[in-house]
Amino acid sequence: MIYQRSSALFAEAKKYIPGGVNSPVRAFKAVGGDPIFVKEAKGAYLYDVDGNQLIDYIASWGPLILGHAYEPVINAVVEKAKKGTSFGMPTEIETELAQLAVSMVPNIDKIRFVNSGTEACMSAVRLARGYTGKDKIIKFAGCYHGHSDSFLIQAGSGAVTFGSPNSPGVTQGTAKDTLLATYNDLGSVQALVDANQGEIAAIILEPVAGNMGCIVPQDGFVEGLRDICTREGILLLFDEVMTGFRLGRGGAQEALGVNADIVMFGKVIGGGLPVGAFAARAEIMAHLAPEGPVYQAGTLSGNPLAMSAGLAMLTELYNRPEVFTSLAEKTEYLHKGIAEVLTEKGVTHQINRFGSMISVHFTDEPVVDFSSAAKGNNDMFKKYFHGMLDNGVYLPPSAFESYFLSDALSYADLDKTIEAVGKVF
Repeated sequence: MIYQRSSALFAEAKKYIPGGVNSPVRAFKAVGGDPIFVKEAKGAYLYDVDGNQLIDYIASWGPLILGHAYEPVINAVVEKAKKGTSFGMPTEIETELAQLAVSMVPNIDKIRFVNSGTEACMSAVRLARGYTGKDKIIKFAGCYHGHSDSFLIQAGSGAVTFGSPNSPGVTQGTAKDTLLATYNDLGSVQALVDANQGEIAAIILEPVAGNMGCIVPQDGFVEGLRDICTREGILLLFDEVMTGFRLGRGGAQEALGVNADIVMFGKVIGGGLPVGAFAARAEIMAHLAPEGPVYQAGTLSGNPLAMSAGLAMLTELYNRPEVFTSLAEKTEYLHKGIAEVLTEKGVTHQINRFGSMISVHFTDEPVVDFSSAAKGNNDMFKKYFHGMLDNGVYLPPSAFESYFLSDALSYADLDKTIEAVGKVF
């Protein structure tokens, strides 16, 4: 495929935007080459500025679970925009979305809307610290919770792509309050708890990780975390920015059968517009300003356009729970098809999948944590990524990212994707 216009636009962007992009993983640093500039999208397809049509497996990194330009969402935003774009005052639609979200998700009574997943996670940790009166948190190597200082202690995703997981600009004073555990290893968590008795406010994780590729929690892992937290008076925080309203109407809590104390949302809850949120039981949320002393604010939080998109999206998912079954079946079909081709071609690989999240790792070891994910053959991944792109399939441009399927994908799209794998290898 030809990407002459995209390359020209990227060269121009680099004159005015650091690295030419507004989020690092878009820059193709992990795979080489210039990023693709999108002109428009519809359903399962991206249309770039050079006129190419691509089957999309990122879905804007998760939120477009029903496909691009989904009509009920678009109509809701357009109609709301006609009445004004922002007021900095309460609107009824904020409460409507809050009521719907609380009705769908287990173990939450109240929810606060913000503008991004980063804001949601940052605010949730502050709330956990304010509620418990403790300072330290435990996070897991390879889990990414946004770019707040507390979380850039061996983060996954974009930070790993650039080979600098401990970002410059994060102070040692901040870093000392973030303890690092190994995903799927309860022993590493218990050791940190034992060494920091009475000092840990929260354990935060992606319950199904998506920022070191898709990593599935092993049997007993999240249940064990719940037990530790209950026993030690620690809050369990689920970062469901990716998994919320994607793995089921109730997200990962529902899918895994484990309740968290605070849950963070993004992506799907905004229907493609910038929305984040954090939620908990009433007694925890009562500590949040203006009701309590823990401060959090945002001028554009609860923006009416974003709320209208989120309400339209969640309403569709609430009324159509069969979507989650359809997505899981399509993802399983893709998994089996890719695995069959790679095995037939003699390509060493591992495929991880949960619901509509999936990733391919070019390694001979099971991928269960950040360390095993990092052992993947990145040269092989580059070949795979660019080969699939040449065959009209757009995958995440980093081996450390999950694919996100949308229900707009047809089985013909999946078959074309599987056939493309065979052409690459």
